[in-house]
Amino acid sequence: MNILTIIIFLPLLGAVALLTLRKGSENAMRMVALVTSVATFALSLPLFFGFDKAKGFYASGLGDLIQFEVNHPWITTLNVNFHLGLDGISLLLVMLTTFLTPLCIWASFGAIKERVKGYYIAFLLLETGMLGVFASLDLVLFYVFWEAMLIPMYLLIGIWGGPNRVYAAVKFILYTLVGSLLMLVGIIWLYFNGVPGQHTFDLVMISHLAQIPLSAQLYLFAAFGLAFAIKVPMFPFHTWLPDAHVEAPTAGSMILAGVLLKMGTYGFIRFCIPLFPEAAHEFATLISVLALIGIIYGALVSMMQTDMKKLVAYSSVSHLGFVMLGLFAFNMQGFQGGVIQMVSHGISTGALFFLVGVIYERRHTRLISEYGGLAKVMPVYAVGFLIVSLSSIGLPGLNGFIGEFLVLVGAFKVNPVYGILGASGVIFAAVYLLRMYQKVFFGEITNDANKKLLDMTMSEKSILGLLMIFIVWIGVYPSTFLSISENSVRFIATRLGG
Repeated sequence: MNILTIIIFLPLLGAVALLTLRKGSENAMRMVALVTSVATFALSLPLFFGFDKAKGFYASGLGDLIQFEVNHPWITTLNVNFHLGLDGISLLLVMLTTFLTPLCIWASFGAIKERVKGYYIAFLLLETGMLGVFASLDLVLFYVFWEAMLIPMYLLIGIWGGPNRVYAAVKFILYTLVGSLLMLVGIIWLYFNGVPGQHTFDLVMISHLAQIPLSAQLYLFAAFGLAFAIKVPMFPFHTWLPDAHVEAPTAGSMILAGVLLKMGTYGFIRFCIPLFPEAAHEFATLISVLALIGIIYGALVSMMQTDMKKLVAYSSVSHLGFVMLGLFAFNMQGFQGGVIQMVSHGISTGALFFLVGVIYERRHTRLISEYGGLAKVMPVYAVGFLIVSLSSIGLPGLNGFIGEFLVLVGAFKVNPVYGILGASGVIFAAVYLLRMYQKVFFGEITNDANKKLLDMTMSEKSILGLLMIFIVWIGVYPSTFLSISENSVRFIATRLGG
């Protein structure tokens, strides 16, 4: 069996194994979930180290870039295949998924005490859905994984979330379903009209042979693009995100920010831009302007927040605006910056949500005004929070810098105004994150409850330490990751004339 198939469905097998465990064996449930997710990450390492970075340098089609491919008939009457494979872009996102999922499960050990079995089943099913989205090369298979991923995330928010969890979960799924249905219409159109003389859902074949007139491209770009814009989420489709983040459990917020939002940006660079290149050029100015609004709006709204988790949630709107700005610059710097920013944001923002969850478990409040002087009683926590905040700001030497820098270079080449306005988002990020840090960690301890707080446990330090390895690694030596996506990015940029 193909290793990629095993990696995708191993979490599903773990979920099935959890079904066999009886009530009262919660510790065993936690260990089964953790071991399954760690095994999935371990199996994904050969993909990373075995990836041929040189393949596809002269790619004439998507098929020249794909590695670890598996292609078997699935629904023969409709010519639907079980077609999986990875290029450099999807590989990075698969690795991000397999790395973050065990950390999220580990971070849930002390926080989730009720309905433990269902919680970890939902998390493992979610991992299978996310991995399937990034690896699918058949449009129907992609759509199945895209929709299947919604159910466990809906349950994680709706069952294990905060007081307004049902409202947030319903809003999340309704927003996503609206976009998904339009995307389904686009998929059906491509089946009948994408490749002349053939009916196929195969992404590689459509990418290589499609002859789509501009008038049709515009509608298809809009259909696919709306689904992906909601998932990013781009301004003005972002309103579901703060509610989902605030109500989700800590690990739910970590995986939502770390991976799920990247499905939207991945959709643009895998489908909208290469399949509908003429329409992409037509929409480029609109998308770039919306991305810039998202960057500035998300940052300004973050400044006004009194809840730490909501502040981090709105910061995602700002940071993912950088990704979109880079992707629609249509040049190597913009594409590479957008791809590495996807990975960097997943690690940094996932770490921020984890750290907010650490203090919430101790005080059961996320209000900034409830804290002050925490550096005196939680010095390790204070240092960790500072490093992660600086990485999110984009301090040189940490992971956030390289992505934002490349995006701004790419945007500046297209339009200097884009680069200047985008750079303001970096300044605003420093304002809202450092101001929050100052209020929470410095000054006098005015609340007696804060004087008794315990610093991070060994488990919490370990989770944060693993995240910090990549915060520093990407910041100091980004070519490890940029070299993986380079040929895939070059192919798309060449196709777009960038």
